[in-house]
Amino acid sequence: MSARRTDDSSVVVIGLGRFGSRLAGSLLQLDHDVLAIDHEQDRVQRWASRLDRVVQADTTEENVLRQLGVADFRRVVVAIGASVEASVLTVLALTELGIPQIWARATSEKHAKILRSVGVHHVIFPEAETGERVAHLIVSRMLDVMEFGDDFAIAKVRVPASLVGRALRELAPIDRYGVMVVGAKLPDEPFRYADPDTVLQPGSVLIVEGPIDRVQQFAALG
Repeated sequence: MSARRTDDSSVVVIGLGRFGSRLAGSLLQLDHDVLAIDHEQDRVQRWASRLDRVVQADTTEENVLRQLGVADFRRVVVAIGASVEASVLTVLALTELGIPQIWARATSEKHAKILRSVGVHHVIFPEAETGERVAHLIVSRMLDVMEFGDDFAIAKVRVPASLVGRALRELAPIDRYGVMVVGAKLPDEPFRYADPDTVLQPGSVLIVEGPIDRVQQFAALG
């Protein structure tokens, strides 16, 4: 499986503990290809029949990651939780490969600070994040999301470029985009509830609600 950094449907998950395995499963449910890597053979065997591709490997070695084709992926999640050293060394190897989006699990604020200092773009605290929620954030342009049941969500998204300069009243018909805009945060202004006369500016952030698939589609508008 090769992504060549042009396939946004592929994600690497390193570490198949409780959080990593749930994240990998959630990504599959969202129809995204997953390359899962873990250093423990029993975990690899346990998940071999459930995930697209599972490999046993030492991810702290850059040359190993390169041989596995990890350099071809745009997004990698380091879900290692048992060893801070392995987590940090893996991130360092990924930064050497030039991975555009590195997400990593942190077990403490100190760990998070170290991860950010060595090149992590997004830090995850599993105690506060579910695998399902993180999966949505990784594969979409949503800045934040809260799901209600299996098919409804409220999300924070950047205003799509195609909607810049338009008033919120033009987004009002729910059948046009399938979502409802409930609030807006314009640059250098406080958050406001949806006002039909609000004109969207570059850098605006919207709060939208609706079916999860329609919210994702709205966030992906160009």
